[in-house]
Amino acid sequence: MSRAVLVEPERLAGWFDRFGQRHGGVLDTMLAAGRVVVRAADGASATVDVPFAPLLPAVRGTREGLAVDELVEHLQRSRRVALLLVRLGGHSVGVAYDGAVVLSSTDRRLVHGRHRSGGSSSGRFARRREGQARVALQAAADTAARVLLPQLSTVDAVVLGGDRRALDQLRADPRLVPLFARAEPTVLDVPEPRRTVLDAAARRVRCARVVVDES
Repeated sequence: MSRAVLVEPERLAGWFDRFGQRHGGVLDTMLAAGRVVVRAADGASATVDVPFAPLLPAVRGTREGLAVDELVEHLQRSRRVALLLVRLGGHSVGVAYDGAVVLSSTDRRLVHGRHRSGGSSSGRFARRREGQARVALQAAADTAARVLLPQLSTVDAVVLGGDRRALDQLRADPRLVPLFARAEPTVLDVPEPRRTVLDAAARRVRCARVVVDES
């Protein structure tokens, strides 16, 4: 059985100590460029795909016992992160420093839900909806270009969130190629973007996502 938990950097060392206590101690820790795996005596494991990879080359390899100091230090490092959150009807973009948003822009656009009835009215509704979606995504692209591109040289990473199809359409905008080239591989699952959602995402990107396997 597997489960995932988000752990703040300040709590991560203690979390792994308790993981070892619950599972009869820690056998070893595998440190790779993008992943850390802690194996317990009873067969359980805790895996972290390293945010803002890679870990420094000097720390890679397998060590006996619990060895997550480098991972904790990596996550606690101060970072300036660009955030681009997009769903079909809205977007929120910003720059966060150490989990706090310091620059942002949020907007919502009307995009009607799907029309279930058939006939010519359904076709007209679909075309109107497609037009609304194009306007909303164009607004998101314009905002990302206006707010994030000038900040790109000052940030340590770019984090995406929201609807993957909407993000893929933004990816086709030539202006945003440098932005997407810097994007982290993980896309955050977020609700309709609002400023509060952006604030939560800024705090979340600092956390380690630990997948615990106790099977």
